[in-house]
Amino acid sequence: MTQPLKLLISNDDGIFAPGVRTLANTLAQVGHQVTVVCPDRERSATGHGLTIHQPIRANVVEGLYTPSVKAWSCSGTPADCVKLGLQAILSERPDFVLSGINQGANLGTDILYSGTVSAAMEGLIDGIPSIAVSLTSFQSQEFPTAAQFIQELLAKLVHHPLAEATLLNVNVPALPPEGVAGVKITRQGLRRYIEQFEQRLDPRGKSYYWLAGEAVEEIEQPDHAHVPAHILTDVQAIRDRYISITPLQYNLTDAQNVSPLEITVQLDPAHLS
Repeated sequence: MTQPLKLLISNDDGIFAPGVRTLANTLAQVGHQVTVVCPDRERSATGHGLTIHQPIRANVVEGLYTPSVKAWSCSGTPADCVKLGLQAILSERPDFVLSGINQGANLGTDILYSGTVSAAMEGLIDGIPSIAVSLTSFQSQEFPTAAQFIQELLAKLVHHPLAEATLLNVNVPALPPEGVAGVKITRQGLRRYIEQFEQRLDPRGKSYYWLAGEAVEEIEQPDHAHVPAHILTDVQAIRDRYISITPLQYNLTDAQNVSPLEITVQLDPAHLS
């Protein structure tokens, strides 16, 4: 085991979700100091939303986790939970912020909507190394595989820290350890959905819409301007039964188009008067 770490854990599936309980209990049982702050209900696909027009309520949760885990239920979004944990609940800065284990993949463009990734991103914004972890199935309960991997990954990051804090987006196949092909460092891929808005009627006869759809499995993965082509995308790695680790950042500047845009626009301040 590595040295005991101070860990803040959140998610978007809610405080009662089996994924976060497996992760928190696994890490606490090997001696890490674990604090959990999670939404009081499922808040999937909330992105990086914050609660600013109503109060945020938080309550201690007892009897749900291993006794050494300090757990809180929060009325806010995943990003709210991490902000609250860092600024109001914890007395010391954590060594890592973790988010998950999410029930379902967060691959490719999923990360733009993901509350799981956004919770971890909130840690990175505060300069804390962060990890988002997802199990790539909505049905499987194979959370121990992912929890054990995160335990091992934390030990490696302690002994070989990265030069700068980053967010690692980890996706784990829904398989027992012996079924996993290995680990790949990946780049963000492309994931598309066939989306449908199903129109329904409520008991009063008024119409409403329910968003449904499914992922398109076979889609060509794009090249990346700054990452070699031999680095698989997260989508490809999961398809081949590998654990995918993608380093992410919150700076969305399109560096490739800064110079071309300067040439195209060529703004003269006089034109603005």
